[in-house]
Amino acid sequence: MNHTHILIIRFSAIGDIAMTVPVVNALALQYPDVKVTVLSRPFAKAFFSGLAPNVFFMGADLKDEYKGISGLNELFKRVYSKNITHVADFHDVLRSKYLSFRFLINGKKVAHINKHRHQRRRLCRIKDKVLSPLPSSFDNYADVLARLGFRINISLDNQFLSPLYNPLEEENKKVFALGNLEGALGIGIAPGASYKGKIYPQEKMVELIALLQQRFAGCRVYIFGEKDNPYSGTVNVRDICNGFSEEMQLMTSLKVMVSMDSANMHIASLVGLPVVSVWGQTHPLAGFMGWGQSTDNAVQLDLPCRPCSIYGNKECRYGDYRCITQITPQAIADKVERIVRG
Repeated sequence: MNHTHILIIRFSAIGDIAMTVPVVNALALQYPDVKVTVLSRPFAKAFFSGLAPNVFFMGADLKDEYKGISGLNELFKRVYSKNITHVADFHDVLRSKYLSFRFLINGKKVAHINKHRHQRRRLCRIKDKVLSPLPSSFDNYADVLARLGFRINISLDNQFLSPLYNPLEEENKKVFALGNLEGALGIGIAPGASYKGKIYPQEKMVELIALLQQRFAGCRVYIFGEKDNPYSGTVNVRDICNGFSEEMQLMTSLKVMVSMDSANMHIASLVGLPVVSVWGQTHPLAGFMGWGQSTDNAVQLDLPCRPCSIYGNKECRYGDYRCITQITPQAIADKVERIVRG
């Protein structure tokens, strides 16, 4: 009997965790006799529901239950008891490095992600940028597994990730009733992001929503990721959905999502929803395009200063974040219309 058990560690961020799903799915399907356990934050459990039967999830609250070194030691004991044989560190931060080291000194095989920091610096430097595509996050995750001895095929042609949720299932009826989706064109918009360099100005988002409502009479616009919804004539998803699982169920009924370079682009990708992605300081060349998403649907400006950041967390050297503030609502609406009409 094969007793191989791979532990995959990725604690944050939301989008990066979501990007592990196609790779985990490919690993589980192509190595059906191998047990795969994903160790992550508790909220991420929804992302791994419905995958192959050899995929398991372990949630770890690092801010409370497993806080500090003593907490990590307790977490290690908990995970070690699962008879782990291989550790794939998809995160490579202090916490994951510490856990990986504990497994290593106990004779387990360990591999860490290569973040290609040198290539990232060349892509984002002010002068003499090297505008060449970096390996995608999916490729980087697959590379970790390959160094552990598990080569996988993650090409879209051979390993397409089917939608994780079926909108006709009984438990989804509440979501669709609350969303009032029957017979209407549904458009999702995720206006938020972690950093200013990736956020479309609110006043222009208001223009975009009005433009979409004008072009698609009777459409319903759903706002994702916002605690308070400042956009009139729209539905705040947090008012009708409880957690990521229900949000993903709602996404299966939408026609298109408009998202910044943020988590909702990746979550929408997991259910096969086309995304019009809006890019500011960051760039698809850095390898963070959503799974199965087309760069033809990306909205971005060709400026000599772009990209200046991998994560969108740098101060704008000009002070106006022109890379994203100068994108017109019409440019985004045109991309949405091409998908809807196409």
